[in-house]
Amino acid sequence: MLRIHFGTEDLNRLRVAARPDPLWEIVNSLHLLQNRQGALVFDPWRREVRAAIARAGLTRTVASLHRLCPCAAYLPDFLTPGRGIPDLETGLDQVLSTPAARMSAELGRLFGHGPVPPVARRLAEGDVEALERLGDALRRYYAVAVEPYLDVIRSAVDADRPVRAEAALSQGPEGLLATYQDFAWRDDGVLESGYPVDKELELRGRSLTMIPSFFCIRYPVALADEELPPVLVHPVTPDPGWLALARAHGAGSGRPGGPGARGAELPVAQLIGHTRAEVLEVLGRPMTTTQLGGVLRLTLSTASRHATVLREAGLVTSERRGSRVVHRRTGLGDALMNGGVRAS
Repeated sequence: MLRIHFGTEDLNRLRVAARPDPLWEIVNSLHLLQNRQGALVFDPWRREVRAAIARAGLTRTVASLHRLCPCAAYLPDFLTPGRGIPDLETGLDQVLSTPAARMSAELGRLFGHGPVPPVARRLAEGDVEALERLGDALRRYYAVAVEPYLDVIRSAVDADRPVRAEAALSQGPEGLLATYQDFAWRDDGVLESGYPVDKELELRGRSLTMIPSFFCIRYPVALADEELPPVLVHPVTPDPGWLALARAHGAGSGRPGGPGARGAELPVAQLIGHTRAEVLEVLGRPMTTTQLGGVLRLTLSTASRHATVLREAGLVTSERRGSRVVHRRTGLGDALMNGGVRAS
């Protein structure tokens, strides 16, 4: 169990990162390649990325990264140095600028119960060539495992952020924390979450930064060293089928994308228009207005307007759940999409 202890003013210092952190996406995606968690959601990505790693000749490189970043209770903090780093190169500069004493201590903790791999030993000694190889390995891995999916990652985060902002504006910081389903807020000022080990984090007047992560799964992640600026990385988990949907929009495939690109291929588009056909297609599963806009790269007002038109036509239902409105295709909408509507 993870317990984060908030002081009197610590809630008011809470901040939410505006974008995913490239180093955290690297680390969390490396973990996903080492386990089977979230198989329904991430197995298509795993297959695609493993094939890309093999084609790029990166199998041994990624294996060395797995040794530095095992799917285990402890992760060296120097691999994730920021509080929402805006770009990869800035993050890599910070990783490679880690003081040698700190890197040595963290690697010593990682391999404390077993033999230290040669690459880790050279890093711990501050070997310049080993540091350069680490930077190159992280950069090349990012290029095949994260960068091709940036459109989807950013859309997921963009869809998540307004939900947090609305709660913060209407209900304050406690309302913001209540939007994170993995957390439980106690009356004594403690935020609790499932965690692989027992961990207590005292904020002591420091700002806690919430960082969204597409490849984070099951539970949030905090830095191991409680003296570092505190962060809490939380899942922004996509729906099953996200990769197929991304491919339909041309993400990472060289195909044209944008609102209506996939809808133009649907037969029903001739009846209701390209974009509304696309909206009706994705509403085969429940989605909030924010999620709908994020998936189809529409503004919230545009997504809401299309959902309203489809609802008035009996093709979509809309249900309010707290501060959110959830839309889903009706039986009539299913019949229209599947060609099951018969003329009387």
